[in-house]
Amino acid sequence: MPIHPEWPNLLFRLLCAAAAGFVIGYDRGEHGRPAGLRTTILVALAACVSMIQVNLLLGQSGKSSDSFVVLDLMRLPLGILSGMGFIGAGAILRRDNLVLGVTTAATLWFVTGIGLSFGGGQMGLGLAGVTIGFVVLRGLRGFEGRMKVERQAELTVVVTESGPSQQEIRTRLAAEEYTIRSCALVYSAAAETLKLNCQVSWVARGHDTSIPEFVRTLTRDAGVASVSWSPQARS
Repeated sequence: MPIHPEWPNLLFRLLCAAAAGFVIGYDRGEHGRPAGLRTTILVALAACVSMIQVNLLLGQSGKSSDSFVVLDLMRLPLGILSGMGFIGAGAILRRDNLVLGVTTAATLWFVTGIGLSFGGGQMGLGLAGVTIGFVVLRGLRGFEGRMKVERQAELTVVVTESGPSQQEIRTRLAAEEYTIRSCALVYSAAAETLKLNCQVSWVARGHDTSIPEFVRTLTRDAGVASVSWSPQARS
């Protein structure tokens, strides 16, 4: 960083940070994410302004104690990054079996780093970072949706005496390439029903939220009182 930057250079840094926030925020806002266009631009500009302030204070750093207070200038950007980490953590939510906001939190923290780069005058680093970040957010979305990942769900089946047995249900799950992680059995003498509760896992595409066909088929079997299928969040 130059010790005494001129205003044209400072303005250029601010514009680069705003443009970087726009590029990242446009993609997020287009898909209705919480950290949209204005949020990412403001975060990038805030980080850039903080780093510019560090740059402007370089002329005072290291002065003798009888003229200036000795400044540890890196505390400011480090504090900014730590603060954005807390804000990002607040954006992560868990609703029932879904975990939301992880990418939003990472985006805010990433844009902060980009703003610090432009604010510090590392234009090449900032440009490379925003380019790679945009490719990750935009280009890998489709790839991520096609990836096959391990999924988990809870299957609950209530059957009467005329319904399929526990072993038959287990055999059908195995035939569909589902792995049974745990299984609990509850018999109700009053209702004369058998309740089978299984934690199962399988491999499927990341964005595939469809109900398996064998679950639909199971609901139509004779003697099956009810079927519940609840996908679980991955840990």
